[in-house]
Amino acid sequence: MPLSSARRRVRHVDYWPGFVDALSTLLLVFVFLLSIFMLAQFFLSRQISGKDTVLTRLNAQIAELTELLALERGGKQDAENQLAALQASLGALTAERDSLKGLLVDARGLSGDASGRLSAAEGALDAERRVSRDALAQVELLNQQIAALRQQIGALEDALGVSEDRDRQSQAQIADLGRRLNVALAQRVQELSRYRSDFFGRLREILGDRADIRVVGDRFVFQSEVLFGSGSDEINDIGRAELDKLAQALVELEKEIPPEIQWVLRVDGHTDARPISGTGGRFRSNWELSAARAIAVVRYLIERGVSPQHLVAAGFGEFQPLDPGTGDEANARNRRIELKLTER
Repeated sequence: MPLSSARRRVRHVDYWPGFVDALSTLLLVFVFLLSIFMLAQFFLSRQISGKDTVLTRLNAQIAELTELLALERGGKQDAENQLAALQASLGALTAERDSLKGLLVDARGLSGDASGRLSAAEGALDAERRVSRDALAQVELLNQQIAALRQQIGALEDALGVSEDRDRQSQAQIADLGRRLNVALAQRVQELSRYRSDFFGRLREILGDRADIRVVGDRFVFQSEVLFGSGSDEINDIGRAELDKLAQALVELEKEIPPEIQWVLRVDGHTDARPISGTGGRFRSNWELSAARAIAVVRYLIERGVSPQHLVAAGFGEFQPLDPGTGDEANARNRRIELKLTER
């Protein structure tokens, strides 16, 4: 009985107040810890915020330092460039200094010579001064001579005026003589024309009225067939007879024309346009044939007593035709020897 009573008392022990006390204590501890945590969090937040501010300032300082470092590097590069330039300048100045030292040594060596030269220059200057004094004296003498020359020039100008007057008179006389000479030449030309007319009249009488010898303008024309064979410059018998008459008339004319009249009988040779090259003759062109025929006539006239100074030979080939045609009749007319009495 007593045991069962004790068991019942044990079973009915009340644990709840203790549990409540434990929970309360635990809650208080939890609240305390939470308060500590919050306080720690607060202080940690403030420290973190302060560190962020410090970190921002540090970043800004780092950026500034970076810029300063870049500037410093640029300044360093410029300084290095300047240093290199200064070193080069220093080298040049050193070389120049050495050169100047050498020149100074040379100058010291030459200073003695310079002193001697200075003395010589002073002597030369004294000599120049003496020469200058002599020159001044000569200038004075020259001025006197110039004055005398001016007087002579004045006299010469007067004489020149007189000479110009005489020259104008001489020019007038020359002009008058020129007019007289022109008149005389015109008279001589007229006189030569008269002799030409008389000469042609005599030739007409001597040679007779032949169809192959005629007058064309101021020229007496022989057809080539009268004097030469085809392609030849040898005068035939008929041609010699006719040229004998011509030579007789020329010899008589030389006696009649005064010697002061300068005249010649021009003998012109002409051919037709047919080429003679390749025909086997000794002439290569009509130029040569025409000139050879004119020369042959001149030589024959000289043999018959005509003066050579009154004869001229010329060859025209086929380039001065009388007839522009190309037929046999035109070719015959163009093959000719012309005689022209003209001035020399």
